Amino acid sequence: MKVLIVKTSSMGDVIHTFPAVEDALHNRPDVTFDWCVEEAFAGIVALHPAIRSIHKVAIRRWRKKLFDSRTWREMAGLRRALRSGNYDLVIDAQGLLKSAVVARQAASPIAGFDRSSAREPTATLLYDRKYRVARDLHAIERTRRLFGLALGYQPDLSVLGSGIVAPASGMPAIEGRAAFLLHGTSREDKKWPVGDWIETGRQLVARGFTPVVTWSNEAERKVAEAIASAVPNTVLIPRSPLSEIAAILGRSEIVIGADTGLTHLASGFGLPTVAIFLATEPGLTGPRGPFSTTLLAPAGGKVTPAEVMAEAQRQLALGLQAHTQVPR
Repeated sequence: MKVLIVKTSSMGDVIHTFPAVEDALHNRPDVTFDWCVEEAFAGIVALHPAIRSIHKVAIRRWRKKLFDSRTWREMAGLRRALRSGNYDLVIDAQGLLKSAVVARQAASPIAGFDRSSAREPTATLLYDRKYRVARDLHAIERTRRLFGLALGYQPDLSVLGSGIVAPASGMPAIEGRAAFLLHGTSREDKKWPVGDWIETGRQLVARGFTPVVTWSNEAERKVAEAIASAVPNTVLIPRSPLSEIAAILGRSEIVIGADTGLTHLASGFGLPTVAIFLATEPGLTGPRGPFSTTLLAPAGGKVTPAEVMAEAQRQLALGLQAHTQVPR
């Protein structure tokens, strides 16, 4: 059975879909998966070895150049590619009108959330099969339940795995026990103060870790350089392709991150991860992993380096315990 997944963005949403893929592979070995995703996140989808073909959509870019002939050629090319897949089923795991329109291009039966469950109820007008999944569940569980209903099995929610594999890196390996500090995020009010990152880096060094930082824009570069300058032994990774950052991230021993997509990726890799939320509620869309935890700043308060380090040590201990347990 050939199934096309439509989950176009964002990075966290894409990562939240992998456990549903793992459930399906376990329960329906006859199913094969392709995926349609925003071009910026194609490299994230490629981290799962079971995804056969990746179709890139560029809705964000196309909207800006809607009257460009190249845009229309690309949209027509996507339509041809999706139809040539001859899919037995399309699962729209996003529940938005834009994702439903993309799913429709495959000219195959579409499964998705029903009107009471979808993020945009109008999307359900384009679905052939509609399933009710409670909206007060975490996004990962909602997607797992949707796949189970669409493909005819009951997911085992007592286990959580993503199946993604860190890619190979062309960069030299980080010496010692790497602790990746993901300080960059999209909004100013989500950013943990640079002084707190520095203090956390120093505490990590005192415990035998090698802090790792990187950046993707000039503002993040200044923060990364400030951390590297103040904390001995910090490894500063220059701005690099997502695949390179994923490779280094996936081989880290501990990850401490702000509210950003790469923190979701660390949780997806199953790494001990501490996510720091200052201005947003992790709620039903926060990072989830076997050794992942979230620290939420109280109203008018802050998250301290001491709190972060305590959680980091707890997650490291849980990870070590899980990997050293011997089956009876």
